[in-house]
Amino acid sequence: MAVPGDPPDGTPEGIGGGDEEFRSDEYRSVVFDEDFVRAARLQEYSAEERMGEHARAVRSRSIWSGAGPSRPRTGAPGRGARQGMVLVLLIAVAFAAAVYMGLRNPALPQGEARTEPLSSTVVPLAPTTPVPGGRPIDLYAAGPAADYRVGAAGITLPAVRRTTHFTDAQVVTALSVAKDYLVQSSMDPDVLAGAASRPVRVLLDPDQVAQFDRSMTSPSGDGHHAATGWLVRFDPGTAVLADSRVRVSGTLVFDEVSPDVLEVFTDHTFVYAVRPATGAPAAADGASLFTVRRELRLRFDREDLAVRRAELVTAYVMAGPHDCATDPAAGFRPLLAGAGPTTVGPPASDPYASGHPRRTAGLCGVLAPTASTPPTQPVSPAP
Repeated sequence: MAVPGDPPDGTPEGIGGGDEEFRSDEYRSVVFDEDFVRAARLQEYSAEERMGEHARAVRSRSIWSGAGPSRPRTGAPGRGARQGMVLVLLIAVAFAAAVYMGLRNPALPQGEARTEPLSSTVVPLAPTTPVPGGRPIDLYAAGPAADYRVGAAGITLPAVRRTTHFTDAQVVTALSVAKDYLVQSSMDPDVLAGAASRPVRVLLDPDQVAQFDRSMTSPSGDGHHAATGWLVRFDPGTAVLADSRVRVSGTLVFDEVSPDVLEVFTDHTFVYAVRPATGAPAAADGASLFTVRRELRLRFDREDLAVRRAELVTAYVMAGPHDCATDPAAGFRPLLAGAGPTTVGPPASDPYASGHPRRTAGLCGVLAPTASTPPTQPVSPAP
């Protein structure tokens, strides 16, 4: 019995007998479902469109068109196309805005933190009683420095802890450089005698070296170029050390002031035994004490820490017994053993004078009597 759709005379000889024989094995797994057809990039023209001359059988679908087998093609883009166009438009607007903002506000390269010049204040302290004399060991034992340590041992470091942006090792480096600076600038014999400044200079940030050099060669009490703001040194024509064992006491404190900057604050009192620099050799009991209080603020950026150097930002110094009429900017001129109290104030300042007047001309303090207490009894030298 013939199946509807078969040829009247049956299947011609030599032709496969059904769909299964017509399909090759490589197409057996391909299923042309509705989703596959909708996704096709080619679309057949309608019968009316194919009637035109030289008309192609198919046309390529545009990604901007929403036409499909179940949707008539129109001139307006489909929903997916509209979303694509909006996305492209947004990207273009964002790119244009970025270019515009870049032209209006060009990004400036981040420069290195500016190094501040040193700002220093040096205050002489005038005595109110005669300056006592004696042997250095006796003077130290009878005064406030009796319990002070000798030399670098008197500069102790605080407990170290990391900060938000600096490690323990970086904090230790900052504190150790600060200690080195205090030792070299306050206790080096050549520095104290005014014969050298390099031990201090090599510890400074290069941006401060020019200011430091000018302070050494042309010291001035203008608040920025006092040699005694950077270091301790005595006028070589006035006094020299009677004992190289300087007594020291004080504190070191550190603080992170920004993600890239550490600061160390130092507050130390240095006590020196001095004697006259000229005339006959001083007698064994001809020494006297000279006290210098130094409050320094040192700054360290990451580059400073890497090469072990510091920026000295501020220095506040008090020193005595010292004559207020003598400018201490170039070097200290201690009032020596036997000198009487002085009531002479600092030199007069003329506001009408030309040039640059000494900014610290009016600064002068009074040395407390307890700071120069005469020895009560001699102390035998240590064996």
